[in-house]
Amino acid sequence: METKSASTISFFSKEPLVCPVCESKFYKEELRTGRGRLNAGELTEELRRLYLPSQKYGEVVPLIYTVTVCPQCYYAAYLTDFNEIPADMLERAAEMAGKRKSLVAPIFDSLDFTGPRGLKEGAASYLLAMSSYDFFPDEKSPVFKQGLSALRAAWLFNTFHEKFPGENYDYLAKIFYRKAGFLYNLAVEYDGTGKQSLTEVGNLGPDLDKNYGYDGVLYMSALLEYYYGTEEDEEKRIKSLERARTTVARIFGMGKASREKPGSLLEKAKELHAAIGEEIKRRTENE
Repeated sequence: METKSASTISFFSKEPLVCPVCESKFYKEELRTGRGRLNAGELTEELRRLYLPSQKYGEVVPLIYTVTVCPQCYYAAYLTDFNEIPADMLERAAEMAGKRKSLVAPIFDSLDFTGPRGLKEGAASYLLAMSSYDFFPDEKSPVFKQGLSALRAAWLFNTFHEKFPGENYDYLAKIFYRKAGFLYNLAVEYDGTGKQSLTEVGNLGPDLDKNYGYDGVLYMSALLEYYYGTEEDEEKRIKSLERARTTVARIFGMGKASREKPGSLLEKAKELHAAIGEEIKRRTENE
């Protein structure tokens, strides 16, 4: 296999990776940095860093490169985990290659993980990661990584919606926001019980520019519950909002520990706490 060339935005590794599932060789694409490629914009309520297109490089979306995907069997994981799939799961993962491909085929009619990635490969990579982390043990905190992947997939589907309104990408974004909300809250629960610890996860994101750590996970779990939690039962909804408010209150707390936390996160956490409180008040008054 010859080394692939990429573009002024990205480059391919000189040495090939070997897929642990199907043993195919491929080259990993990496984002180039520097020289004004990344023109940072605002930080959203969801702790997503937006980037402004530059005149020289155009639009750059760092998120599309973070998941390593085997172009042959579509096994996918974050790079630090890619070769860590347990040996007793390799056969099952190989058998599920067709299912992984059928997962993304209805959304994207053509994908190419051998050339420079576009938005569709980026979004698809997170869906494939969500599927592939089913093969990982508790020690690798797969539930959180599935939740993070669902959140980033939602972000990219929203980007698609901005580019192609009317194509139902906003509907897909909402589906993955809901998945992310469920998985984030489950990850916090698992961390609390010791089933899947978050302390061993290298970067808790949620985006790439800054690691907001465990507080960021608490914040996102509460935010996702606030915006995308179930609405089917009013009593259950109020209780879920109360839990979310308690969760986000753990972030700003009191004293020195609070002062050392990122100001942007503290400000957004306080705003979210107030918004959830207002929503609870409105719902209880209407009962």
